[in-house]
Amino acid sequence: MKRGLILLLWLPLAAMAQPVDLVYVDKSARQLYLMSGGKVLRQFQIALGDNPIGHKQQEGDERTPEGRYLLDYRKADSAYHRSIHISYPNEVDREKARLRGVSPGGAIMIHGQRNGFGWLSSLTQQRDWTDGCIALSDADMDVVWDAVVTGTPIEIVP
Repeated sequence: MKRGLILLLWLPLAAMAQPVDLVYVDKSARQLYLMSGGKVLRQFQIALGDNPIGHKQQEGDERTPEGRYLLDYRKADSAYHRSIHISYPNEVDREKARLRGVSPGGAIMIHGQRNGFGWLSSLTQQRDWTDGCIALSDADMDVVWDAVVTGTPIEIVP
C-alpha cells in the first residue's frame, strides 16, 4: 500500500486534471506559484535579479520586472537548465524607457541553474543572483517546464 501512495505523489504535474492557467510570482516572498482556477497547484522557492526591489526600468539594472506578461516561448538549449521567456518589455515598458533615453532590456526568463551547476542550487537559491530573471532549482524547473504551455500569463508582484 505504501508503494502505491509514493507512486501517486511522484506523478508529474502534467498528469493532473487541472491545467496551469497562471504563473504567479511574489517577489518579496521569493515564491513562484502554478495556478489553476485561482487555486495553487504547486509552489516553488525562487531567486531573482541582484537588485530585486522595484520594477525593471532599463537594461543592466538587474531588476526583475513587475506586472502581467505572457510566457511566450521556450528554449531548451539555453545557457541555463531550460528557459521560458517572459514577454518583457511590453509597449508601456518600451515607451517609458524611450522617454528616459535608455534601452528597456529584455531576455527575461524563468530558468534553472547555469548548465553544469545544478548541484549547487541548494546554495545559489539562498540569494538573488540573476540579471533580472526568475531562477529555480533544476528539478523545480523541470516541473514548471512540463506544466506550463506557451501563452500562459505570468503575473509578477512586488
